[in-house]
Amino acid sequence: MSTRLRLALAAMALALIGATSVAAQLDELLKRLPQRPAGEGLGDARIGQGLKEALRVGTENAVSLTSRVDGFFANQAIKILMPERLHSLDQGLRLIGYGDRVDGLVLGMNRAAERAAPSARKIFVDAIGEMSIEDARQLLAGADTAVTDYFKGKTTGRLTAAFQPVVARTMNEVGVARQYKDLLAQAQAIPFFRAESYDLDRYVVGKSLDGLFHVVGEEERKIRKNPTARTTELLREVFSHR
Repeated sequence: MSTRLRLALAAMALALIGATSVAAQLDELLKRLPQRPAGEGLGDARIGQGLKEALRVGTENAVSLTSRVDGFFANQAIKILMPERLHSLDQGLRLIGYGDRVDGLVLGMNRAAERAAPSARKIFVDAIGEMSIEDARQLLAGADTAVTDYFKGKTTGRLTAAFQPVVARTMNEVGVARQYKDLLAQAQAIPFFRAESYDLDRYVVGKSLDGLFHVVGEEERKIRKNPTARTTELLREVFSHR
């Protein structure tokens, strides 16, 4: 209910009860009227700006954190491990003394993800500009990672297309493809062992995006729950009203 309408209702009520103790009566009536939902006073445009600012800060932090050396490899929450379908390959090779080669393969996959992460910047910026005011109002009142989940749905296709060539090129540069072929050949030499081939490039692209959005989600949680993470005046204004 708008302030103008609330005051109009109060005035009508006062006309019915008389002008005695007008100030006290008005104060009492205003207290009884329905209060504004949190965030209503900000206006749709301001909420939209605030959500876009949250995305800008969150995605920039996420790209910076994941694109540095060990951004994936040293973060246990997003570190890319051998695919589950190759678990038997991993175990078999370690049993015959090739554990260091397997570890090198894992490191190479994470290095590919770290090099691909900066490709997300422009895609994120473009998608932020596409967010509607209606989307923003709904997302402000959403769950802790509502903005991240919305953003993931809007950008995954474009990010996949952008990450694929970077991952493929990097996997070759750091020797992942060669290491993988060598390990498969070694596994074939193990009696009664059947090594399964796997599209590692596709796997690394998928895991790279999972890790990136995990970090974006963590950044969103910080902004929603921790006032010190609201590093701009706009973020403080919008998220203090939710």
